[in-house]
Amino acid sequence: MSNTTLYRKYRPTSFKELIGQDHIVQVLQNEIKEGKVAHAYLFSGSRGTGKTSVARIIAQELGTTSNDLYEIDAASNRGIDNIREIRDSVSTQPFDSKYKVYIIDEAHMLTKEAFNALLKTLEEPPPYVIFMLATTEIEKLPETIVSRCETFQFKQPSQIVLKEVVLKTAKKEGFVLDQVSAELIALLGNGSFRDTYGILQKVMNASLDKTITPEEVEVITGAPKGELINDLIKAIGTKDREVGLTAISRAFENNVDAKTFLLLLTQKLRYALFLRHGTGEAMVKSNVSEDDFIFLNTFAKQKDMAINSKTLLSILEAYTYVGLSPIPQLPIELAFLACVGEGE
Repeated sequence: MSNTTLYRKYRPTSFKELIGQDHIVQVLQNEIKEGKVAHAYLFSGSRGTGKTSVARIIAQELGTTSNDLYEIDAASNRGIDNIREIRDSVSTQPFDSKYKVYIIDEAHMLTKEAFNALLKTLEEPPPYVIFMLATTEIEKLPETIVSRCETFQFKQPSQIVLKEVVLKTAKKEGFVLDQVSAELIALLGNGSFRDTYGILQKVMNASLDKTITPEEVEVITGAPKGELINDLIKAIGTKDREVGLTAISRAFENNVDAKTFLLLLTQKLRYALFLRHGTGEAMVKSNVSEDDFIFLNTFAKQKDMAINSKTLLSILEAYTYVGLSPIPQLPIELAFLACVGEGE
């Protein structure tokens, strides 16, 4: 494989290649076509959703060359002196483009003094200057900054979108990847193109034969084995405390990530509820292995299965405490005990 990371290799370089942000693309394309480009844009959204890529695409569409494109990482250039340099440089004409474009990534990291220094420039920039601010935490930006920008909220890609990206990318790279493996990688990507590409690359780099199985994904990513998740689901449904606590203990003996464990558990419980109510069978079948489908479908149809919407809510509540607990598995153990009726 090439030394270039998958995320960089497949980073969109045109609006046509951008996935899942149609509500933004349409507006920006119309503005560029009509010559009504704003002097300042603010792109917000979770990591890996394409904010910086869109900023670069806009610069490209406007014909801005590398000589007139400036990218600043506010995480490491966050002080007033850095912004003063920008403020001084905007007074000079572009080298060989119509516009000078300044992309400020992680804009929320700027200091209060830096924001104050930037404010005046955002209010009255030269007609040839365009600012593009990108942030994962828009709530940390001063309202005075936000109000002077044209703002766009980037959506997280759905798991369906990420799964399709995984399948297409693996095929382009010459790997054989089944639906279940792609589903697991997309799930672990957690709404980020960048993270999903990173996980896929990690799995590809570890593959010896370019054929990737769900078991390989579990081992390489540190995801809990599917059988342990199934054991815990069965324990919830039958209110078997010993089996459930043992499954959790076995999973964490292998140093699994608590959030990953909860993510996979929530997904399968959701599928079990769908099957219990007779909906989404085709969707579930396409996203789990044949053995998992048989397990979930058989178990979901049992009349005495103690899994319902309250079960899912208990598991979701455990997310609140992951990262706060000194014992990683404790929030999951407590959620499990709540599901099976502690003290009954």
